Amino acid sequence: MTNQLDTEKQSLVSATNDDDVLQLLTFMLDDEIYGADITQVQEVLEYRRITPVPRTPSFMLGVINLRGKVVPVLDLRQQFGMAVSELTVNTCIVIIDIELENEKVSLGLLTDAVKEVIELTHDDISPAPRIGSRIDTRFISGMGHHNEEFIIILNLARVLADEELGDVFESITNVTDQNNSATKDATADH
Repeated sequence: MTNQLDTEKQSLVSATNDDDVLQLLTFMLDDEIYGADITQVQEVLEYRRITPVPRTPSFMLGVINLRGKVVPVLDLRQQFGMAVSELTVNTCIVIIDIELENEKVSLGLLTDAVKEVIELTHDDISPAPRIGSRIDTRFISGMGHHNEEFIIILNLARVLADEELGDVFESITNVTDQNNSATKDATADH
């Protein structure tokens, strides 16, 4: 397992050869800067009311309505075992697209604040440390260095490739399908 993770981390570093750059959306969780590959990010939203969904894990905050589409929202702090923080004017929801069970789905990630989009070259990225990180190193693709700051580059596929998360999506889909059916039935009765 360790060799596979080392290979994945090394592939991130080698994927950004001397001519290529890796673009990351950077955001804050606690006092640390995290980065997500910009190709997975769809948009950044100001915080909005999240509707809780019963019987979901604590890290799954609920769902939002995004232009008529139900989007689950995950609290990365809770997923990473950090303390829950107060909402502020800087709190954002980052909408990403991931592939889950061979289907592309949108998911919101609650962050303390979004910083900026940065570009890193091969020389700016190193493999993640094996120890010393507050989060599970399986979730880290590498460490970036930009403007004298370190950026923890997340492997979103690993963060979100959790059986529990798949079950959450299934239960949310079932709840939404039931609500849509009830709405159609109520509309048909009138």
